[in-house]
Amino acid sequence: MNIWRKTLKFDPIPSLLNSNTPAIEYFTRRDLLEEEVPDIHSIWQLPTVQKILKKQQANGSWKSTSKNRTKFPAINYDLTETWKQFRYLIDQYEMNNTDTSIQKAAEFIFSCQTQEGDIRGILGNQYAAYYTGALMSLLIKGGYVADPRIEKGFQWLLSVRQTDGGWLAGALMAVDFSWKEVTRLTSQNVETIPYQNFSSPSSHNWTGMIIRAFAAHPDYRKSDAAKHAAELLKSKFFQKDPHYTSYQDAGYWVRFQFPFWWNHLVSALDSISLIGIPSDDKDIRNALDWLMSNQQENGLWELSYSKKHQVKYNTKAREIQLWICLAICRILKRFNNIH
Repeated sequence: MNIWRKTLKFDPIPSLLNSNTPAIEYFTRRDLLEEEVPDIHSIWQLPTVQKILKKQQANGSWKSTSKNRTKFPAINYDLTETWKQFRYLIDQYEMNNTDTSIQKAAEFIFSCQTQEGDIRGILGNQYAAYYTGALMSLLIKGGYVADPRIEKGFQWLLSVRQTDGGWLAGALMAVDFSWKEVTRLTSQNVETIPYQNFSSPSSHNWTGMIIRAFAAHPDYRKSDAAKHAAELLKSKFFQKDPHYTSYQDAGYWVRFQFPFWWNHLVSALDSISLIGIPSDDKDIRNALDWLMSNQQENGLWELSYSKKHQVKYNTKAREIQLWICLAICRILKRFNNIH
């Protein structure tokens, strides 16, 4: 049961149990120590959860405070803010659609799904495959695994894969637009640019976000598409991204956050371990060895090992450290159970 703990230089359990964060202690006991714990509804009643729910609007969304609505009219800022908050409720506190707040939030997100199957609005009228995949993963975990709208989303994601088996952020990434033109296309009420260059190499950053939907689904995680994407993603560990300039630096692999937002080593390993790539795979072994060699004496990991992305530690950052540690421990335990 605890074989995975013996692979680490330092035991992370004491730091997790002494975190003074009830949710972290709860999931440590339930998931890592396999102890009996109270019903999950006790976690949903925590003040941190209720604070998020208190700001939910009647239509299920969370209202963005952005002042750019007039400047960039095509962007659905409330969809972006809803994604931000929904991550905490689903990935951090494991809420689901037995709660009416989750039902309302899900219906708001689904209201942004197009007839094609993608969830659109964060990039204006343009396709956003990476946001579609990330949002779908949350909806699946939230209880919508059998919803036909999720199936429609998967069919769309499969239809826009690059020929190498990965994905780009959207159709704009495979066309040589200037940054000024990209800004116009993703923020103004203009035409949707169709997918047209499927031979362009995929982006590991965006593949890593999209693959979360496949990893979350009990059937799609077993698909050839999921396995192919996982093989591609792991082959890119610690490498630069060939496409997206803002996230091209290899340092983004070792800049962590939780709940997961952009792709990084921990979020990628989380998906790959669910898909079932074994730990004796060369790329996986290298990644796990890196985690083991970079663990701190208190059992935790830094939030960033990138020289370009230094983290200023405050109370919030130190709590995120604990969540990242919990995520890594879950991953190690999962890999230990893959045969």
